[in-house]
Amino acid sequence: MELPHIDLPDIDLPNVELPHVDLPHVDLPNVDLPHVDLPHVELPHVDLPHVELPHVELPNVDLPNVSLPTQVKPYSRMDEIPSGTASDVVVDGCLVLEGGAFRGLYTQGFLDAMMLNDLNLQCAIGVSAGALSAISYVSGQIGHSARVNLGYRHDSRYIGAKALLHSRSPLDVGFLTEDRGVFEPLDEERFNRPERRFVAVATNCLTGEPTYFERGKCSDIMLAARASATIPLISPMVMIDDVPYLDGGCSCKIPYQWALDQGFQKILVVRTREWGYRKEAKEDTAVLKVYRGYPEFARKLSVNSFAYNIQCDELEQLDAEGKLMQIAPSEPVRISNLEGDLEKLGSLYWLGYQDCLDHMDNLKAYFLG
Repeated sequence: MELPHIDLPDIDLPNVELPHVDLPHVDLPNVDLPHVDLPHVELPHVDLPHVELPHVELPNVDLPNVSLPTQVKPYSRMDEIPSGTASDVVVDGCLVLEGGAFRGLYTQGFLDAMMLNDLNLQCAIGVSAGALSAISYVSGQIGHSARVNLGYRHDSRYIGAKALLHSRSPLDVGFLTEDRGVFEPLDEERFNRPERRFVAVATNCLTGEPTYFERGKCSDIMLAARASATIPLISPMVMIDDVPYLDGGCSCKIPYQWALDQGFQKILVVRTREWGYRKEAKEDTAVLKVYRGYPEFARKLSVNSFAYNIQCDELEQLDAEGKLMQIAPSEPVRISNLEGDLEKLGSLYWLGYQDCLDHMDNLKAYFLG
């Protein structure tokens, strides 16, 4: 028999406050439990049956011939990289350096040739790898940056497992900016001389705008250079004065406008992409999700390719008008951001070195004429 369905009315039960009762404290007596000996039990012996497993013929598989990695050969022309100290001559003008990770070897070759020819400009501003290259330029250490990058590219403290453990990133920029007693140290006394200026550009992740950190006017210029050279999507943010920062190229890949705003009459822009290069202009929607906690930064980064192409157009116009001098690689640069082929990296260094020598007459006429 089916019972009839009855809709019960909703009843609001009253809220009843139960009285608080303090229970009395009771001291329990200490009781010694008796010791009990458990009986010994003999388990019976069981003979398990013998089971014959069937024979299985495995197919013959030809494994590929795998060569185990061997120690990476050092760069073949390391001994040819110039060394020494730049002269004390300081030339009026501002050097503007584009970034580009290991494309910065081009810049380092270019700057070594400048130092060997006494073109030590009064101010240097750089983004990412450009900022790192400018450190050795301001300290007057010829060949320093190239020897570090070519000598330690395959050191896992710089790029690899140890870098990941130390900095939570496969690329530890701090390996280059901190004195860890690994390679020839930075000449800090010369780097900090007041007659020259050094500026590193990093991107404020809260605003998405570039910040121009100048030595002597910020809390930690080496930390700023480290922030400038981080790689988005790979490197963790760098905290400076409680503000998170990443690669300066996220907001300003070529900081020539800063040099113009500072009133410099002589400006040299050294590029790491060949003349006429443009990025494929498209919005990168993936970064909007990755950096959704930093919406202003994410929006700026997502349209970075458009902003870069606009800068390239403006630079060509400013160069044509004589408001600055722009020099770009004489050959297309075909290396990856974290290129591991030392011979390719070394060839890029020498390309920058030779390009500078090829422009030396024009450079001296521009800055000294």
